[in-house]
Amino acid sequence: MAKQIQAIRGMNDCLPADTAKWQQVESTLRQLVAGYGYQEIRTPIVEMTNLFTRGIGEVTDIVEKEMYTFEDRNGDHLSLRPEGTASTVRAGNQHGLLYNQEQRLWYMGPMFRHERPQKGRYRQFHQFGVEVYGLAGPDIDAEVLLMSAALWQQLGLSEHVRLELNTIGNADERAAYRDALVAFLEQHHDKLDEDSQRRLHSNPLRVLDSKDQGVQALLADAPVLTDYLNEESQQHFQTLCELLSAAGIEYTINPRLVRGLDYYNRTVFEWVTDSLGSQGTVLAGGRYDSLVGQLGGKDTPAVGFAMGIERLVLLLDTLGKFDNLPRQADVYLCAMGDAAVAAGLQLAQELRQSVAGLKVLTHCGGGNFKKQMKRADKSGAEWALILGDDELQQGLVTVKPLRGGEQRQLSKAALIEELAALVQI
Repeated sequence: MAKQIQAIRGMNDCLPADTAKWQQVESTLRQLVAGYGYQEIRTPIVEMTNLFTRGIGEVTDIVEKEMYTFEDRNGDHLSLRPEGTASTVRAGNQHGLLYNQEQRLWYMGPMFRHERPQKGRYRQFHQFGVEVYGLAGPDIDAEVLLMSAALWQQLGLSEHVRLELNTIGNADERAAYRDALVAFLEQHHDKLDEDSQRRLHSNPLRVLDSKDQGVQALLADAPVLTDYLNEESQQHFQTLCELLSAAGIEYTINPRLVRGLDYYNRTVFEWVTDSLGSQGTVLAGGRYDSLVGQLGGKDTPAVGFAMGIERLVLLLDTLGKFDNLPRQADVYLCAMGDAAVAAGLQLAQELRQSVAGLKVLTHCGGGNFKKQMKRADKSGAEWALILGDDELQQGLVTVKPLRGGEQRQLSKAALIEELAALVQI
């Protein structure tokens, strides 16, 4: 017997029992962004490697350790996309969508990072993201945050997530702060964990995001970025906070929040939860006004967020929010005898065409009445529709409720009328 082939570690199948949960989440996301007038963009899974090294930053964890990169037959260096923003900017630049224009876009699809798989974090994962280009003011920052808050409300998660907010200024302001931070950290080099020591000169702002408790205690006395911001950056952030407060959005200002990608500036934010054990981020984003220019386009202001769908599904599942998943079938059609089988297939087609949204599962493969009814019950359908010789002669269909109720016989016209009411329930 041949050895079974297994899925690659960290790249998981989504089985039918789970796809209904995913479909519910995806449907909610699509409806959400449609309500704000955002349009979908779809980009390739494989891109040129330098798109990500230039856009994300060569000293980020993603580029240094996590990208799936290979050389193709033409000698080009390609990578599986690890995130969606760089690809969206590349597409916008290539097709002339960004310069001197306003674009409100969203995407959803698989991303790839070679990191240690853990619950809710995998090597192939699925990301939903929102991208806005051409708007520089804090009002659009507020809109994307209001959108994310609306998502939690629609999913019943508002009490399980909280917003952390910060501003990291522009490149010149961060450069001045960087020098001060490095000078401070060098004085305490021996107290830094291994990752922080490695990042000290290549990407020191990431030290602020260290999970090491000793480093976090040390940072209590470190310089604060907000002290290095100019009046314009401070005003941008202050206005954003005022807009959020006016809209009733609660938030906490976290001066250590910097995000892990090099392209961010000014506004950065994370929605975090404690409902998955240790604190975890479920949605994050911010402003990235220099990225379009870094990737070959004209300077264009931009803001957006991204979220991992696996982690969102896990959070909803953990909190028992998937109580009303759609059933596989509304009705299960059983046919007894060759003539009934042929008539049943035709009846099922007619019912689907007559009742929009009706899910009819027909029994195939033969079997006695008991076997067919067992399959009908297992399908989760509300009714079993039964066709046999008697029904064919009388021009009727036997309707047997599977979740309680009296069995009866209906004409095709009466059946269609009742099925239309069933679908509306």
